[in-house]
Amino acid sequence: MENSQLIFRPMTAADETAVVKLANEVHGDNYLSPESFRDYLKKGTTQDGRNLNWLAFMDEELVGIRLTFAAGNWDVDEWCSPSEWNIPADKLCYFKCAAVSEKSQGRGVGKGLLYHAIVEAVGSGCHGGLAHIWRQSPNNSAFQYFSKCGGELVKDHPDRWLSASLNDGYYCPVCDGTCYCVAAEMILPFANIRLVSV
Repeated sequence: MENSQLIFRPMTAADETAVVKLANEVHGDNYLSPESFRDYLKKGTTQDGRNLNWLAFMDEELVGIRLTFAAGNWDVDEWCSPSEWNIPADKLCYFKCAAVSEKSQGRGVGKGLLYHAIVEAVGSGCHGGLAHIWRQSPNNSAFQYFSKCGGELVKDHPDRWLSASLNDGYYCPVCDGTCYCVAAEMILPFANIRLVSV
């Protein structure tokens, strides 16, 4: 993989099996299902047809996914703190998740996926993105990465995925089943970042 070229493209319905497999390998069994994949594909598409869901490939193998919901296509729920946001919800996309295969980490996959999602989000009128970052990722790497990209911590939410593990069959790889992980609610103002070629 030393000389492998990274290829990025928007996610399509034909990618369902590969995307579900990679997401569950990285985040735990039942994190993503065929049904949720179809829902997320729809939520990542804007009214004018922009697709905010992106994939990365090396040697024709899927090595990374970035699921992003368009502004207006996601719910402000109990895990959100809109009174503390500096951008209104209708100008925010939602970074649902990213997953990069273990063998491809450190190769710019996550950065490239985020770049492509942001380009499409900006094109649709978004001023920023909201995310719930997994605090228990190995070495808290997800939080560190999102912070380096310009993400700002809003609030920590304990037990963010507890309901999914109790009611939806999600198996947390860190908690060995029932999930007590903390989600860092973070906002990434696009004015804080400089979009450069990947």
